[in-house]
Amino acid sequence: MSAERLDTLPKRLQAMAGKYGHSRIALREKEYGIWQQFTWQDYLDRVRDFCLGLVSLGFQRGEKVAIVGDNRPEWVIAELAAQSAGGTSVGIYQDSLAKEMAYVIDHADATFLVVEDQEQVDKILEVRDQIPKVRRLIYYDPKGLRTYTDPWLLYFPDVLAMGREYGRQHPGLFEEMVAAGDGEDTAILCYTSGTTGAPKGAMLSHRNLLAMGDTIQTVDPLTPDDDFLSFLPLAWIGEQMTALAMHLSIGFTVNFPEEPDTVQENLREIGPHVMFSPPRIWEDMVTRVQVKIQDAGWLKRKLWELFQPVGLRVADLRFARKPVPFRDRLLYALGELLVFSAIKDHLGLSRLRRAYTGGAALGPDVFRFYHALGVNLKQIYGQTEIVGIAVLHRDDAIRFHTVGTPLPGGEMAISPEGEILLKSGAVFQGYYKMPEESARALAGGWLHTGDAGYLEEESGQLVVIDRLKDVMRLSSGEIFSPNFLENKLKFSPYIKEAVTVGDGRTHVVAMINIDLQSVGHWAESRAIPYTTYQDLSQKEPVLDLIAGEIHRVNADLPEAARIRSFVILHKELDADDEELTRTRKLRRAFVYAKYDPVIQGLYDRAKEIPVQSRVRYRDGREAVIETVLQVREILPIPDEAGQRAAGGGGAV
Repeated sequence: MSAERLDTLPKRLQAMAGKYGHSRIALREKEYGIWQQFTWQDYLDRVRDFCLGLVSLGFQRGEKVAIVGDNRPEWVIAELAAQSAGGTSVGIYQDSLAKEMAYVIDHADATFLVVEDQEQVDKILEVRDQIPKVRRLIYYDPKGLRTYTDPWLLYFPDVLAMGREYGRQHPGLFEEMVAAGDGEDTAILCYTSGTTGAPKGAMLSHRNLLAMGDTIQTVDPLTPDDDFLSFLPLAWIGEQMTALAMHLSIGFTVNFPEEPDTVQENLREIGPHVMFSPPRIWEDMVTRVQVKIQDAGWLKRKLWELFQPVGLRVADLRFARKPVPFRDRLLYALGELLVFSAIKDHLGLSRLRRAYTGGAALGPDVFRFYHALGVNLKQIYGQTEIVGIAVLHRDDAIRFHTVGTPLPGGEMAISPEGEILLKSGAVFQGYYKMPEESARALAGGWLHTGDAGYLEEESGQLVVIDRLKDVMRLSSGEIFSPNFLENKLKFSPYIKEAVTVGDGRTHVVAMINIDLQSVGHWAESRAIPYTTYQDLSQKEPVLDLIAGEIHRVNADLPEAARIRSFVILHKELDADDEELTRTRKLRRAFVYAKYDPVIQGLYDRAKEIPVQSRVRYRDGREAVIETVLQVREILPIPDEAGQRAAGGGGAV
């Protein structure tokens, strides 16, 4: 089949199966401690059978199949099966609440659901009356479902068997349906994270996805011998881009972990050659290393303290494209032998050739940390609406405060208002059932990203400041990016989440979530007793600890942007409480409104702030938390009149 005709994901799957058959592994899943392997022919056979099973149940071209569950072969098989029949897949985050799932399923007009297990079946049954268009619910993990006799439910292997029988009765039908597919058909509806309201369904065509998979190969080539571990939600565009688009463009093996809890163990077993993860994954790994080093023996701590500065120095020289002195090269090689290689092996990064971070900004300190270890971590910039990547660092031009230059064939511009505008073959078709939103996003033939940025004069690389609507201005005129400050705070192993405030105010304040694991460990090592997160968060020594971390961040900031006071919140920000999106992005406007009494207390210079908040648990129960937050002032509060007189300043 010619390259021109390989314009859909199922056609690429057919071509890979034709090329490799049973000679190469397409998918691998760990089950009961053993890695189960699926060749390319196995993969195609299961997609064909499930596709024909759906058709036998009445699935028609143009319909939608919604899928929810952990990363398993059945997820991608169901997706490609729907696309093979001319349909569209709709991914849903597996930790979504029942009402969130109902919104996406109904808005997307899904007619079939494919879910993993009893937990997801129960959530769907809870909202069944809200999804009237759904004709059948198919599950693939039968544990706990033996007593469920509702004929609306079907078992995944039974649908495969139905498809095999239907195929015998209709020979050649699957091949005809795949051949009828067109690159402009909508392959997936990928719902955005919903930081400003209800999620929007971005319509992405086969051509959009394959444009991304093919183009990135021209910049960062991979081979069919490479491995990738798929452990982030397949509803996320980053995982769709890697586990589907790049996988079907290149032919590398996609591995699935045994359970979400075994990801780190499986990551170390597989040793993938490529990873694409949002900042929270890279930040969590840094925290884990920092905690392990605190626990390590005297010799290991001393080796880290000796060689990490060498790694950072070498990384900075490489960023600046300057030669590394012989002495530093020698010390770095010794550090690799004694320290860095062991850390990379522990994290599962020992074979990594390409590592990408995207979805939100990654703090420069985290970025330097990985390059000090020798991990080729690169910033990307993109959105769901452009299949994840539009701008990318090249290996020889990595600058941690930038995100690189456009992929080949892409264009980029900055609007007079400072908004980043993009063009490429990966730009989406529009938002499902939202013509006005689509017209705004695609006005003038450009994708309007809603992000503020500028092109660095020296390198021509893109610098992303923040969401355009989130860039803030103090009452004195200085501009600052809350996201920039928050990322610097989150480099601390003791700070899990941070929210900074200051728009229209005289100064910046912060609300902090501590990292329970690292702060709990710190408290235990100092014999500080505590019972719960809430109790630990208000301990005087913990407030002192966080004050010290903020002092260190302030030392690197311009005077106007320094954090003057803070509180540690009594609970962790949570997606179930609508404070974060399912990809753990901050829903800033919602959080500002919800915690307005806390913010007001900070600006009123209160010593204590009483709070009462309602917490919703995953089983639907709600509880009211009442406590008192301790306010810490760490820098003098500027005089409002004096700040106005001082005039404007630069931007952070």
